[in-house]
This record gives sequence, structure tokens and C-alpha cells, in this order.
Amino acid sequence: MDNKILVTGGLGYIGSHTVVELQNEGFEVVIVDNLSNAEESVMSGIVAITGQQPEFEKFDLRDKADVKAFFAKYTDINGVIHFAASKAVGESVENPLLYYENNLGALIYLLQEMAKKGSAQFIFSSSCTVYGQADTMPITEDAPVKPAESPYGNTKQIGEEILKDVCRVNPQLSSIALRYFNPIGAHPSTEIGELPIGVPQNLVPFITQTGVGLREQLSVFGDDYPTPDGTCIRDYIHVVDVAKAHVAALKRLMHGKNSENFEFFNLGTGKGSSVLEVIQSFERVSGKKLNYRIAPRRAGDVIQAYADTKKANGVLGWKAQSTLDDAVKSAWNWEKKIRDYEEMSV
Repeated sequence: MDNKILVTGGLGYIGSHTVVELQNEGFEVVIVDNLSNAEESVMSGIVAITGQQPEFEKFDLRDKADVKAFFAKYTDINGVIHFAASKAVGESVENPLLYYENNLGALIYLLQEMAKKGSAQFIFSSSCTVYGQADTMPITEDAPVKPAESPYGNTKQIGEEILKDVCRVNPQLSSIALRYFNPIGAHPSTEIGELPIGVPQNLVPFITQTGVGLREQLSVFGDDYPTPDGTCIRDYIHVVDVAKAHVAALKRLMHGKNSENFEFFNLGTGKGSSVLEVIQSFERVSGKKLNYRIAPRRAGDVIQAYADTKKANGVLGWKAQSTLDDAVKSAWNWEKKIRDYEEMSV
């Protein structure tokens, strides 16, 4: 079995955790990252956990010539896990062309090279944003893909369509799109975790940054939604569980167990948690009261989204293992470590 895998965006949040799981399973990894949303120091965390240093090439996948040169150098790569993409919903609304160029151009150049190979596997980092506000919960893979709420969401929809079209005319190319719900947490070793640049866009890092005093207060956007406690509901899944799903998907393709050469799966826990429930989880695992306030609703937020995971559980043989408290505690431990935060003994 060819076991040299390219991981694009491999020094990013989900990418770095997936590199760890790949190396733990005996795969050789080559990382490509332009470090636009990642730190090179993440590499030392990967090495600390696995005892192995992946190969690393720093360049921008939007440069077609560099992509061609990379595959000319690494002729033995037959598997790609593609994370490299811009991912902030708000920024995508402000700068749509950046998102279309970055998220679709890079995908096209990678697929052009992979399609030349005799046999190739491609795992695509997709998102539950493809469903928009689904009509029923939990969301199955049969739920309709609705018009995207943002250019970011649209790039994930279009990316899946590109993959499907390319796979249809390239039978030697096998692909799986993994539709994540809300990855949170950090590796239990606290060697790697989420490193948001600037003000966090996601709930859990904002909670933990508020917990260590980096942010004065957390805003909860809306408490008048039609949910049990009035706040939005999401499916929060431990990032290590997400990483392990990528390995399971890659093995499915490598062993030829896929029923079609383009498949897609939801990655979630199958359970929705409200914003207030996540805050309560933080207060439980940290022993701290969180400073938060109720703020007006935020435009574009769906009311609730949580996954039906039966397809991934049955077909990939994968299931999320960690609880919400497990994930939140790992995020808190990581935050304390990177801030050199020492809790006061009472």
C-alpha cells in the first residue's frame, strides 16, 4: 500500500491533528502550508506527540507552477487530504473573490495533478454549511443542499460539485467529502490545539480566551430562538474525533471499499448543544464562572444544526468518542498552557 500522503493546510487546526493520527497509523506525511493561518511552531507539537517529523513544503497552492513542481518532486504521493482554505464566514462576505480564488483555485490545481495518476485518493474538507438551515433535525446526508448563506459556504458546495464532476470522468480517482459540524478542543497532550489569529470567530476559543482574561466578556447572540433555552444549537465534535475520521475515510479508499468514486459523510456527534450548554460545560470543567452577556441576534446564524451520523458510523466504521465536557476541558487545558495561565488556589 502506498502510504505517503499529502496534507494541505497541515499546520492548521484540523490539519495538524490529522497529521498526528496519520503518523500514529504508520503513514508518511508531507505537509504543504503557506502559513497564512498557521504557525510553523505547530510542527514541534506534532513531533512531540508522534516522535516523527513530517516533510514540509511552504508555498501557496494558488500558484499553479508551484503545484506542478511539487508533484514532479513527490511522484510517490497517491493520497491527498485537502484542508488548505480560507474559512471565516464574515470575511468571505467582505472579500468573496479571495475566497473563490483560494478555495477553488487550489482545489482545481491539485485535482489536475491527481487526475494524471494511475490511482489516487482525495479527501476533501467540506462543511455542514452546505445544508444551510435544514428543514429537519438531525441532518442526514439526504438533506437538500440549499443556496449558500455566504461565499465561504458556496465554495464548499462548488468544491463538492467539482469533485463529483472530476471523479465521474476519472474512474481512477476516488474521493470522499467530509462535512464537518463544529470541531472544538485540542489534543489531550496539549501540544497542539486551536490557534485563532486575532479575535476568535468560533464560540469555544472565545469562551476559553474569556476564561483566561484575554477577552473581557463573551457575547451570546440571541436568547429568543425557538430552542429549549433560546440560544442557537450546534453539534460540537472533538477535533481528535474529526482527525480520526479522515484516516478512516482514507483507508476506505485505499482498500477499494468505496461503493462509488465520490462519496460524502457527515462528521458530528449526533447531539446538539446550545450556546448556554457549552458555557455551562466550561463552567463545570474549569470551576470558573464565565463573564457573558446576551446580545442581539447575529445575521446569518442558523437556529440549529446537528448531524445524523449513522452513515459515517456504519460505512466508515467511525464514531465520535468524546463528550462535550471532554472537548471543552481539552480546549481549556490548551488555552491555559499557551497563555502560561496559572489558576489561583482558593
